[in-house]
Amino acid sequence: MVIVLTKRIIPCLDIKDGRVVKGINFENFNDAGNPVELAKYYNNQGADELSILDITASYEKRDIIYDIVEKVANEVFIPLSVGGGIKSLDEIRKLLSLGAEKVSLGSSAVQDPSLIKKASEEFGTQAIVTSLDVKKNHFMKNGWEVYIHGGRTATGLDALNFAQRMERFGTGEILLNSIDSDGTQQGFDLTLNRLFSETLNIPIIASGGAGSVEDIYNVFTAGKADAALAASIFHYHKITIKEVKTFLKEKNIEVRI
Repeated sequence: MVIVLTKRIIPCLDIKDGRVVKGINFENFNDAGNPVELAKYYNNQGADELSILDITASYEKRDIIYDIVEKVANEVFIPLSVGGGIKSLDEIRKLLSLGAEKVSLGSSAVQDPSLIKKASEEFGTQAIVTSLDVKKNHFMKNGWEVYIHGGRTATGLDALNFAQRMERFGTGEILLNSIDSDGTQQGFDLTLNRLFSETLNIPIIASGGAGSVEDIYNVFTAGKADAALAASIFHYHKITIKEVKTFLKEKNIEVRI
């Protein structure tokens, strides 16, 4: 029997100063609403998961927004993934106890890769996501470089090689954020997502560039991603999750309606 995994649609709440914001290329942020109200809206809309990213926690060297995570977790009945500034097993444990189903590690995974190994061993691979913010760099072996601190700091790491290392260390998924495409609504980087999807054996969540239902269809087909994360098109009601799923279903893409 062939098991066909459904493609996932994941709205993303980027949190700054307690509000949902959205920028372009990780800069110039605009207010997009109250995180708890938006979370409830997406839960009712039929999102497959919800992602919360505290986008300045690692840069500001502070704890993640536990209070907002707890409030959101109490309001939604879909899997909740939380990331931003997570530095220890204790913080992961606390987030999972507050209702998060997955945690996403970015800067800390780069600064201490063993954290991914320890976390996946303690909490299970299904609970651990490695979030990679990447930018095109033709000097890198595979064409993309990892950035940390919310896209502010170049690391000199080849993105694909690092992702392969994270896979060996037990991460359950890669959240692949294209800084070049972020917030542009000009489409996902299909070459980037296809490269990662074809090379790795774990799910790839495409992030950065969703501007239409066609963009999401393209990242599932040409880009071969397992999930599509989007913010601008949903926050500003350019399109609804239901409309995306209806379109995909008509194109014979397996989604949960």
